[in-house]
Amino acid sequence: MYLITGIPASGKSTVARELAGRLPRSAHVNGDAFRQMVVGGRAEMTPALDGEALRQLRLRHEIAAATADAYAAAGFVPVLQDVMLGDELARTISLIRTRPLHVIVLAPSPRAVAHRDAARRKTAYGAWTPADLDRALHEETPRFGLWLDTTDQTPAETVDEILRHAAP
Repeated sequence: MYLITGIPASGKSTVARELAGRLPRSAHVNGDAFRQMVVGGRAEMTPALDGEALRQLRLRHEIAAATADAYAAAGFVPVLQDVMLGDELARTISLIRTRPLHVIVLAPSPRAVAHRDAARRKTAYGAWTPADLDRALHEETPRFGLWLDTTDQTPAETVDEILRHAAP
C-alpha cells in the first residue's frame, strides 16, 4: 500500500492517480471524497482547529484507511492520498493494517504550491497560506517515509522516483 500526503495543492491527487495507473491492479483512494460525502453539518478545517472539524477529519482518515485495507484484502494495491499533517500522519498510519506500507510525503516549495493552487479550478487556501501549512508540514509532522521536494518535478517524474525508492 502507498500513502501519499502533503499540503493542499502539493500534487497528491495527480501523483496518486498516476502511480495507481502504473500498477497492474490498483485502487486510488482519495480521502477528500469522504469529506465531500458529508452534506449536512460539514465542518471545514480552519486555523482554530475546531473540535468538530477535527473529529470529521479523523473520521475521514478512519474511513479512508479501512477502505484502502479492504482494497488490499481484495488483491489491489491501494494508493491512499489525503492531507495528513502533524500527529494525524502517525494516527492514520496506525489505523492501516496492510503492510508493507510506503509513506510518501510530497513537499514542494510554498511558492510552487501557490502557483499550482492558482492554476486549478478549486482553491485550497483561504484562512491558511501555503507557507503556513508548509511550516506545519516541516515543523510538526513526523519524518515517516520518503519525503520528496517535487517543486521542479512533473507528476510522472515524481512517480518514477517513488517507484525507484518504494517499488511494490
